[in-house]
Amino acid sequence: MKRTSLIALIVLAALGGVAVWRIWPPRHPDGSEAQRAADAAYVGRATCAECHPAETQLYESSDHDRAMEPADAKTVLGNFNNARFTYNWMTSTFFRKGEDYWVRTDGPDGTLQDYRITYTFGVDPLQQYLIEFPDGRLQALDISWDSRPKARGGQRWIHLHPDEKVDYRDVLHWTGPALNWNYMCAECHSTDLRKNYRAEENRFNTEWSEIDVSCEACHGPASLHLAWASGGGSPADATKGFQANLSADPKAWVFEAGSPTARLAAPRDTSAQVETCGRCHSRRTQISEDWRPGQPLAQTHRVELLDEGLYQADGQILDEVYEYGSFLQSRMHAGGVTCTDCHEPHRARLRVEGNALCATCHQASVFDTPAHHHHREGTEAARCVACHMPARLYMVVDARRDHSFLVPRPDLSAAIGTPNPCTECHRNRPAAWAAEAVVRWFGPDRTRGPSWAQGIARGRRWEAGANKLLVESATSPATPAIARATATGLLARFPQAVRAEFVEAALRDADPLVRRAGLELLFALDPATKWELGSPLLGDPVRTVRLQAVDALADLPGSLSLPPAQRSAFDRAVDEYRAAQKLNADRADAWLSLGALDARLGNYVQAEAAYQAAIRLQPSFMPSYVNLADLYRAQGRDAEGERVLRQAIAQQPDVADVHHALGLLLVRQKHRQEALGELAQAAQLAPDNPRYAYVYGVALSSEGQHAKALAVLAQAQRRFTGHRDILAALVQVSAQTGDREAAAGWAEKLRALEDDNKP
Repeated sequence: MKRTSLIALIVLAALGGVAVWRIWPPRHPDGSEAQRAADAAYVGRATCAECHPAETQLYESSDHDRAMEPADAKTVLGNFNNARFTYNWMTSTFFRKGEDYWVRTDGPDGTLQDYRITYTFGVDPLQQYLIEFPDGRLQALDISWDSRPKARGGQRWIHLHPDEKVDYRDVLHWTGPALNWNYMCAECHSTDLRKNYRAEENRFNTEWSEIDVSCEACHGPASLHLAWASGGGSPADATKGFQANLSADPKAWVFEAGSPTARLAAPRDTSAQVETCGRCHSRRTQISEDWRPGQPLAQTHRVELLDEGLYQADGQILDEVYEYGSFLQSRMHAGGVTCTDCHEPHRARLRVEGNALCATCHQASVFDTPAHHHHREGTEAARCVACHMPARLYMVVDARRDHSFLVPRPDLSAAIGTPNPCTECHRNRPAAWAAEAVVRWFGPDRTRGPSWAQGIARGRRWEAGANKLLVESATSPATPAIARATATGLLARFPQAVRAEFVEAALRDADPLVRRAGLELLFALDPATKWELGSPLLGDPVRTVRLQAVDALADLPGSLSLPPAQRSAFDRAVDEYRAAQKLNADRADAWLSLGALDARLGNYVQAEAAYQAAIRLQPSFMPSYVNLADLYRAQGRDAEGERVLRQAIAQQPDVADVHHALGLLLVRQKHRQEALGELAQAAQLAPDNPRYAYVYGVALSSEGQHAKALAVLAQAQRRFTGHRDILAALVQVSAQTGDREAAAGWAEKLRALEDDNKP
């Protein structure tokens, strides 16, 4: 697994106490950043330690140092003394064979087999174990060791999905793609990692320069820094030979007279550090391996927005999203706070424990008192983080704190159902009780926080009036960029409200997340305007924006007469899009994206091959079947599409998208009664999808079942009040039944909705 290279030999030489060979790649004459990155080489921790013993001492035994290690007596924390653990009626046994660590557990076919533990993965509050397969895959066992002290409930084996019945057929099983180290984990647990997936062989040859998160995982390759330190660079070079200056003085904060909150003594740019830390402390997908410190994270990774299922509507963490997306929302980030103001970067621990850390910038005499927090001093509730950084548990025992630093807003809880720290503690009290307490303590104007939460909450629910709130949030300079991008993307649910001038402003935004989201709205515009506004972003300086531009424009070049220069720009961006997907060719969703691209470009043979590759790679990934069936539809091959969809249902009978696609296919084949059953099942399986309810209602009406159609559509309209198509169907079906009064009532609601969509 390790990369054999000159760098590895240099590290070995340093460890052996012999002379270290240092080969400096020549600096490029123009000193360009790109060439500087290409010239740099990794030198290894031992070389760094020669000049940085203090930082090395802090780093040793840190969580970063122990992110991944060979499994041996020094690193393994779990009980391998024939310990047994039963989950889903399957008993696994952890044992030793000589110096090696083994587990007998259910393998990819569900039978018990013996597997050698190759590496430990992490250390606190739990330790996972990696098992290597002959095809180069490393899989993380889903039974982990709770490494917390016994007094805190630890020192035991736990399953990562204790409330589910995960078996070998499930994507969450330890042998499946969700726990594949090469894709899911490796980049952030090792240094200078290259995945090296070989699609033609369906195997990995993953390499690294250091097994754990070492110095150069954050600072980047250090060979040019060594050249600088040896006199080969200018003393005025702030980066000291690196690609970015990651330092930020935590003493830069000062208290001005009369202010209880510190301010920066001078402006500073924290983007290099935040973007570098965000590489691994974010929910994102890697699209390129040419990462280097300090550059925008969006250059090499597609960061998730504040999407439903990942974040609450007010931006609080929900799923396992790490810290980056939360921090980007915060007033701390807007005010110039950066990661190392609170965290010592080499020890990977807080600089100060408890409220004393917050007191470095927020005077304790004002904030660390019952007059502010309204709880008894010294209690858990009196900790700053209890209110401003509530924690959620992930992986059963791993408590992670929200980094949006929100002021508790129980009034929002009452309005849109978001959680708040008050009633999370006082579970027997309603949100209204907590909101009243906040008013008593701080007055009725204490509503500081995410003003955009209402728009996102209502947009998620397709509510009438949400479009105006979303536009306000998306265009307000007070809204954090990640929230503006989220609001922009949600406007796609209200296409009648999308204006060309709004899209144009989003596409010119300074933040790549907003530009990316703006491209998702081009579908609502006519083809000429769509190309005029979107095509310049095929050359955007940030890669994720360019890739989104390809996705937004892929079906246009075939229908437009483009100048050669524009066609060339599109082709270059398409090539880059393909390269990004091929980096992740070990994933079915990457092949799905390639197939969708080729289908829109009219390359049907290539699209079919890509979808079939996705199915072979992961038979449980249902979107591949749906897209393949739709490709067959476009070619008049519905009989083959039906076979594909029924094959998918046989594997997973409860996937709404497949039933919906089969229902539409059966309508085309005029098997209407069977089609109604499939469409009904889709609507039942996905009650949060208004499109499925709408299509089912229209299908019922087309079969003469008007009363049932009206009931289905009316129920959907009560839930999705801003969905125009549902209202239009209610008008039409009511008129067909002769109920003019009902039709007029629905028509009035439709007119009001359309008036609401006007600028």
